[in-house]
Amino acid sequence: DQGSAMDSEHENRLDFLINQGVLLVDRRQTYVAGDVDLERIFPGAKLYPGTRLEGARTVIAPNAQIGSEGPATIQSSVVGRNAEVASGFLNHAVLLDRSRAGSNCHFRGGTILEEEASTGHAVGLKQTILMCFVTAGSLINFCDCLMSGGRSRKEHSEIGSGFIHFNYTPWGQYGDKATASLIGNVVDGVFLDRDRIFLGGLAGMVGPEQIGFGAFTAAGQVIRQSVSNNSIHSEAGIDKSGEWQAGRLDHSVDRAMANLSYLSQLAALRTWYRDVRLHRAMHCGSDPSLRIITTEALSTIEDCIGERVKRFNSFAAERDMGQLSLADINRPHEGPPAVDWETSKEYTNWVIDLNPSKKSQLRDWLYSIASSTKEHMVERTGL
Repeated sequence: DQGSAMDSEHENRLDFLINQGVLLVDRRQTYVAGDVDLERIFPGAKLYPGTRLEGARTVIAPNAQIGSEGPATIQSSVVGRNAEVASGFLNHAVLLDRSRAGSNCHFRGGTILEEEASTGHAVGLKQTILMCFVTAGSLINFCDCLMSGGRSRKEHSEIGSGFIHFNYTPWGQYGDKATASLIGNVVDGVFLDRDRIFLGGLAGMVGPEQIGFGAFTAAGQVIRQSVSNNSIHSEAGIDKSGEWQAGRLDHSVDRAMANLSYLSQLAALRTWYRDVRLHRAMHCGSDPSLRIITTEALSTIEDCIGERVKRFNSFAAERDMGQLSLADINRPHEGPPAVDWETSKEYTNWVIDLNPSKKSQLRDWLYSIASSTKEHMVERTGL
């Protein structure tokens, strides 16, 4: 009957994975949907009991571990080499090499964890990029953010446990999510040479804000303003009874400019992935998974840009500001300055070991991309 045929097909898929070197700890408790490309589940991957793989985009790279602490569902998501998902749910998310999602994670579209980034238990992420080494504690809801900073796995930026990024505001007729916050940035953060950032726990932040490198924010507060580099920040409560109503206290121009700053950083990050990271991956012939993983991460950044344009345009439409299109962010740029790609090195080691003069040239190149993109968007929107 139909049920028996489906069971047989599933068993054949599991046999295929085992034969190509994937470790199924208990095949009776492992589900691999028919839309999964089995060639993208690489030898050395380890699937614990309770693993569910779904979606044609799914990649499980060599030595990745899925479900090491409990059931895990991976839908159209990428888990890089030596990365781990302890338990939880991933949908259109990308975990790069040696990153880790703690138990009961809930990662939705637009999520990227770069190399050695990690989260504790019960962390929710959406439209959020944690760059290399960034660590999130437990019981966190961190949506519509990009965070960088730190020089190593020991010297890393961190989000304290119990932190919420408030990514919705009630301003205007319907409210909006034009609230993406920059903690650090891309054009400095990718070079892994900036001071770490610490966001104190049992706290929150009302986006869109910008937090500088080296900043420390106290625990137990709600951050309602941007924080400069190398500063300690603590806020008192506010009481403006009778002054709030929809459409007031909006700070429209400041919020619009914060969105354009965020988009300009995403434009720089996309260029970095396309012209630097993907270039290196294409020449690392010993491991085909790296090219696939990097391509999927680049696609996710494109999705993040699309989401931010959509949210900005919704915000701008109520405030007589000009609209943006993807063409305003997808503008052509010169390629990177010549460097030694040294594809035999792991990515983070390559970045850290870059010649200082070459690193300076690359930084200037990324700055020019971010600044020219922002200038163009300011002109387009009439700000």
